[in-house]
Amino acid sequence: MRKKPEPAADEAAGAPDASDFIRHVRLAGCVRGLVKNLSGFSKKHHSVPDFASAAATVFLGKLCAAELAGDAEAFFQKTRAAFAYKRKDISLDIASPSAVLTARHFTLEWAYALDDDAPAEWTLTHTLHTLDFAPDKSDAFDEVLAGMFDSIVFSLTKGARVEDVVDAVESLDPATLAVTYPSDCSACTLRVEDVAAEVVFTGGELSMVFPRAGSPRELIEAFAAVRHAFALTRLPALAALL
Repeated sequence: MRKKPEPAADEAAGAPDASDFIRHVRLAGCVRGLVKNLSGFSKKHHSVPDFASAAATVFLGKLCAAELAGDAEAFFQKTRAAFAYKRKDISLDIASPSAVLTARHFTLEWAYALDDDAPAEWTLTHTLHTLDFAPDKSDAFDEVLAGMFDSIVFSLTKGARVEDVVDAVESLDPATLAVTYPSDCSACTLRVEDVAAEVVFTGGELSMVFPRAGSPRELIEAFAAVRHAFALTRLPALAALL
């Protein structure tokens, strides 16, 4: 993702540039449903998978092929019209259970999968990569991609120990940031005052997970608010994350 939110005035002078710490950014959103409700499923001839094996994934690819092709083609046409793309500006590759749309300003992936814990259900994950917020295209981006994403995921260049982040947050006034974590500190979840998203940190990745799906602009603006809150703490363990 090439566009970065503008820093707040009081942090611009002292906070490091986000590109120093962020290796890759992606937006993601997930929907789910029942395998037996896919158009390719025949109640007379098929049975619901018992577990998410490789063979079951191939089976899922056949069952969801019509939905995937229809959704991806519709999005291709909507995107082509919204951005006035020419043939060389946009392409669509479908290999069920996944598809990839590659456009001049972004790449969008669809990926169907069986739920590991509930193989009678499928999940469809939309993942947005390399988004370029051209100033004259921002409204079109929000219109075309509205409601598709409920998380923004940062892969960090260096990362940090989860324990260090937990200790830093616990040293603050509880009203500023709140943190929860399991006993093994494999990850932690932070909540920033007045920001609806939860911030999940695993050591190498930091995710902002929202209670509802939104547009890229909404997610980016919320990221700016979280970065601002981290910078205001003046604690290196937090400020260096973003």
